[in-house]
Amino acid sequence: MKLNGLTKHIPGTVDFIFIDQSKCNRCGQCILVCVVNLWRKTNNIISFSEDYKEKCLECGACYQVCEADAIDFHYPSGGTGVIFEKG
Repeated sequence: MKLNGLTKHIPGTVDFIFIDQSKCNRCGQCILVCVVNLWRKTNNIISFSEDYKEKCLECGACYQVCEADAIDFHYPSGGTGVIFEKG
């Protein structure tokens, strides 16, 4: 996903967002804060898009608002992930 030519993504193979369903309280704050709509609530289960690696802006907002500490976020490694070209 390109945001008006502002970003590009360098593909990576390692996951960098994880959710621990046993800790998740289904509050939905991750859904509200994500500007690229990666998060979903289906059948009272919070999950994120399978193609999140191509869409995530790596802002870490989901991780920061998770009061249940259910989201684990780490920046992608080895020069992969989002590159902000302008802005």
